[in-house]
Amino acid sequence: MDGNIIALIAANIAFVGSHFAMSHPLRGPMVKALGAGGFQLAYTAVSFATLAWVYFAFLAAPAADLPGSGEAGWIIATILTWPAMVLLAGSFIGNPALPTPQAEAQTRAEPRGALRVTRHPMMWGIGLWAISHLVLFWSTRTMVTALAMGILALVGARLQDAKKEALMGAAWAKWESKTSYWPRWGRLLSVGAVPLLAGTALWIAGSWVHLWRAGIPAGVFRWIG
Repeated sequence: MDGNIIALIAANIAFVGSHFAMSHPLRGPMVKALGAGGFQLAYTAVSFATLAWVYFAFLAAPAADLPGSGEAGWIIATILTWPAMVLLAGSFIGNPALPTPQAEAQTRAEPRGALRVTRHPMMWGIGLWAISHLVLFWSTRTMVTALAMGILALVGARLQDAKKEALMGAAWAKWESKTSYWPRWGRLLSVGAVPLLAGTALWIAGSWVHLWRAGIPAGVFRWIG
C-alpha cells in the first residue's frame, strides 16, 4: 500500500479516535484534571492538530487513482448533497444537541425545522456528504477520508445520545421520544424556508468552491456553466 495512504489512514484514525475518546471515556477525567475551560482548550487543540494532519496527508496522497462511478455516481452524489446541506443549515436552529445553556428548555419544545426530520441534522448532513463522496469512487484518499467522516458523524450521533442521556436524564429521554435518529425524509420539504433556502445556497456555493479549489466540476456545475 502507498505510504501516503497509510499516513492518511493513520491521520483519520487519530482524528476520529481522539474525538470519540475525548467526547466519551476521557471527558470526565479530563474535565476533572483540567477544568471545563481547560478541557475545551485541549479538545480544540487536539481536534485542530489531527484535522491538520488529515488535510496535509490528504494532499500528499494520490488523486483520482480509482476508476470512478461515472455519470450515475455524479448524479447520485449531487442529489445526496442537497438534503445534506438543508439538514446542516437547519441544525443551528433550536438544537439541544449543541452546547448551549438553552438545551434543556429546547428539549421541552416541540421539534421544528430540521429537527422534525432527525434529532441529529448536523450529523446526518455530514454523513450524507460522506456517502456522496463514497458513491463517486474517485480516489483512495477520498474513500478513506469520507468513510472516516461518515463514521464520526453517524456513529458519533448514537454515542451522543448515550452521553446526553447521562448528562440530561429525563429531559433527553423526552426529546428522544419526540424525535428520530433515522431521518424521516417525508418531512424534509416542511422544515421551513430558512433551512431550505440556506441549504440550497450552501449546496450551490459548495459546488462552486469544489470547482474553484479542486478543479473538478461538481453538483449543478457539472452540467451547467
